[in-house]
Amino acid sequence: MATPAPHDGDRMLNRSMLIKLVVMAAVMFGFGFALVPLYRAICNITGANSLVKRDVTAAGARNTQVDTTRTVSVEFDANARGALVFSPEQNAFDVHPGAVTAVKYRVTNSLNRTVHAQAIPSYAPAVAGQYFEKIECFCFTQQTLAPHETREMPVVFFVDPKLPRDVRTITLSYTFFELGGPAGETTSAGQGGTAAATPAGGA
Repeated sequence: MATPAPHDGDRMLNRSMLIKLVVMAAVMFGFGFALVPLYRAICNITGANSLVKRDVTAAGARNTQVDTTRTVSVEFDANARGALVFSPEQNAFDVHPGAVTAVKYRVTNSLNRTVHAQAIPSYAPAVAGQYFEKIECFCFTQQTLAPHETREMPVVFFVDPKLPRDVRTITLSYTFFELGGPAGETTSAGQGGTAAATPAGGA
């Protein structure tokens, strides 16, 4: 039996490598779409960071004492997956622990079709999540955006005065995922999706 020429061996090696890369890309793409239901399943099991449950009621917030002896810098971060253009109204501001504060985020559906999406919050440092109390948040429910719709969405929150004094900065970061969108869609600008730039200090 004739021995394959060296270039045949290289061709087989390149083909094998290409197949592996394609499989890896497909797995990573699928994992990105699976993050939201996976996160929701974990939340349902553990009861942690529930997407649909308020951290505290407005009545509970009114009973919170405001610590005017110090301020905490809150930074706002926004990331989008797929067809959404997403950003905060302000990148950062200082708050007194216990003071109820609001910030707005803006999201735009860049597609010619309706998009269903979910925002997932995260915090840095991680310990801050125990003390960041959201009264109202667009992350509590799924959002439905009409074609090319732009929507302003508030987050009403306060920082628990029990926050350790060595934590002087909190970053609130949201990642917005499209839910169950058809593959291969492109934006009106001809791109697959746009992610908003994140301010320094984001999670």
